[in-house]
Amino acid sequence: MGFIFGFNARLGRLQYFLATLGLIVVSIILIVVLAVALAAVAPHGSAPTLGWPIMAAIGLVVLASLVLQAMRIRDIGWDPVCVIPAWIAVMVLDYVVATRFPEYAVTSSHHGTWVGGLINLGLSVALLFFPSGADDAGVSGGTMVSRTPSPSFRSARSTGSTSEARLARITGGDAGRRG
Repeated sequence: MGFIFGFNARLGRLQYFLATLGLIVVSIILIVVLAVALAAVAPHGSAPTLGWPIMAAIGLVVLASLVLQAMRIRDIGWDPVCVIPAWIAVMVLDYVVATRFPEYAVTSSHHGTWVGGLINLGLSVALLFFPSGADDAGVSGGTMVSRTPSPSFRSARSTGSTSEARLARITGGDAGRRG
């Protein structure tokens, strides 16, 4: 269950690649089987009722993809709470620019610009090829680094990643140490 709902889990490069390929295969099989089953059961005049189960399946696939991306982004050492919404915001802004100003779109039939495409490509390449974070070398096969800070380094600013500092601040682990 931690892998399926693993918002705090980490996923290495190879595991991310294989999980993404598996998700693609499973989603194609799921949606094709669902479409064929619904087309065989439903009468020919009820096309709007056929769309909802397929849209729900697509929503589950998108959610699974976001979970995989969040696990990989966390493994890189970035904060998925910041990266994924920023990525979505850039893609929405790119769509708005491409539809509002068609001369900036890739072609007249595309709803995106070259800049948005390059940003999307760059983040996709980062998910596939960036190594694990420096403090997580034990996960990817290096030597294990202790996660408990020494007593002289108790503040969240000096203990590692931004997400660890935020978690310590939220849970009260950094209470009284501001200064």
